[in-house]
Amino acid sequence: MKRKELGAAGEKLARNFLKKKGYRIRETNFRCREGEIDIVAERKDYLVFVEVRTKTSSGFGSPEESVTFAKKEKLIASALAYLNSHKNVPDNWRIDFVGIELDENSKATRIELIENAVS
Repeated sequence: MKRKELGAAGEKLARNFLKKKGYRIRETNFRCREGEIDIVAERKDYLVFVEVRTKTSSGFGSPEESVTFAKKEKLIASALAYLNSHKNVPDNWRIDFVGIELDENSKATRIELIENAVS
């Protein structure tokens, strides 16, 4: 599976997973000058920006370990850009993380949600 296909498959799994957890998806793949946000959702009284990482092996670490300090900074900048460019959004916001591991048949073996993963 190519990297782009892997990412798309992971984001689809993440959307379904989040919906089951009570998240309402507002937008996917929000792009701005500062970067990209995989999923923008609402849950309770929060606007939630979600970073999704999908891996097929743990050879280079877990999905959680693949989020660098620089990526966290881009996520915060992208979230602020979203907030400045959209109206009618909740006052409270956070950045969550969904890590997904797939087996050789592209079936999810693990889906992990970390709320408020970036602060």
